[in-house]
Amino acid sequence: MSLAVSDAVSRVLGLALDGVTMRQKVTADNISNVDTPGFRAMSVDFESSLRQAVDSGDITAASDGGLHVEATPTDTPVGANGNNVDLRKETLSAVQTQYQYQMLTRAVNDKFTRLHDSIGGQ
Repeated sequence: MSLAVSDAVSRVLGLALDGVTMRQKVTADNISNVDTPGFRAMSVDFESSLRQAVDSGDITAASDGGLHVEATPTDTPVGANGNNVDLRKETLSAVQTQYQYQMLTRAVNDKFTRLHDSIGGQ
């Protein structure tokens, strides 16, 4: 989700939503392959890259494609069928990610509500 407003807070929220959305997709893929022989679970980390961009003040470069968001193999032990999906871990990830998504969309909504109100919106 790329927000049209170009202030730093909107850019950070948009980048965080992009990362959370990718995590949701990867977690859903992991869960759907829980019984697939040889499937290796993936995880998504975007928070460390986003934190670096915020700390460095380089949000513009991050929002222009410089944010490092990637899916990497998990280190969960592999079972007898070569699959390493841990359904409990993935379910917890799905719940946490959904909560993060809800909080981020609420923050975006609140930001635009304040912007609307500040320009005299009804």
